[in-house]
Parts: sequence; structure tokens; C-alpha cells
Amino acid sequence: MDVYEAAVNRRTIRRFKQDRIPTEVLEKMVNAARLAPSGANLQPCEYVVVTDPIKVDRMFPCLKWATYIAPSGDPAEGERPTAYIVVLLNRMVRETGGTHDAAAAIENMLLVAYEEGIGSCWLGSADREKVRMILSIPANYEIDSVVALGYPNEQPILEEAQGSIRYWKDEEGVLHVPKKRLKDVTHLNGYEGHA
Repeated sequence: MDVYEAAVNRRTIRRFKQDRIPTEVLEKMVNAARLAPSGANLQPCEYVVVTDPIKVDRMFPCLKWATYIAPSGDPAEGERPTAYIVVLLNRMVRETGGTHDAAAAIENMLLVAYEEGIGSCWLGSADREKVRMILSIPANYEIDSVVALGYPNEQPILEEAQGSIRYWKDEEGVLHVPKKRLKDVTHLNGYEGHA
């Protein structure tokens, strides 16, 4: 699989098989994350890998899933993530900013996960104080995002956006994800608006 194939075929997964992810795969994801671009090469990102089943269970209610189709978009019991990677910004290294660093690191992790057959869901909406407590995260770290992980138990369908970008489930429970067309988001040599 090449990088382009991974980038265009990866989809957010919110229903997972309950098989455990090997530690080596999670380490490979974090290694790719740590080597992502970083403004001024400050490297403020750090990562908490969560695999302990008790902590994984405690994390689940701290996260918000699939706002457009809640609560039907929430993973059901028996289809919840089997691991998480919590992305932190060390405020002793970089007092403000760093979200671009985190985003680049997370995208690297998502692509590696996809290559390894792992489903992922990048979650920005979380009860950060509860996550901080569960994982004993020190106060000088900002919780940027949580990446939920597990082997996929669904295959979302990509569709061309027809006005709305809201994802939805059909009567069989299959997730449909509208994406804007390439020609609607690309401007060559300057901006030419679309009427």
C-alpha cells in the first residue's frame, strides 16, 4: 500500500472488533507521530498509550462520538475501542500553540493504523479533566486529542457531497460519509470563487 492509497481510502471507524492490538503496532504509530513536522522543531507532543482494559472502559464515557448521528453513532457495547492514544502538548516545551504539531502527528498515526488494518477515530471532543484524572496526566500538559483504536467492524461508504456534509447511517446501519468534490476545493494560481 502506498501513502496516497492510504490517504484516500482511510475512513473514520466507530465500531470495532474486540481483538487486542499488538504493542508493537501501537509503538509504530507513536514512532510515526513523533517524527511528524513540528514548528521550530520544538516537539511539544507526547503520547499516552492506553491498553489496560479497565482504563479503556473508564475512558469511553469521557468521549463524544459522531455528533451528527448521536447516539446511534456511538460504539455499542462489544464494539468499543480496545486502545486509545492520548495526544498531549507539553506546556513546559511550548507555552501556547502546538495544535498543528498535534494534527500532523495524529495524521501520521491514522495512516499507519490504516496500513496495519487498524480502525481509528480522531476525537477532539472529550471531558479532558476526567481523562486527566484517569491517566494521571500532570497539569503542565494540555490534552489535545484522543485517538480511539481497534480492528474495524464497519466499512463506511464515501459519497460525493450533494449540498450537505452531514454523515448518516442507512437502514442497514452502514455509515455514509459525504466529501466535497476535488474541483470544489481546488484553486489553481489564485482563488476563483464558486457561485
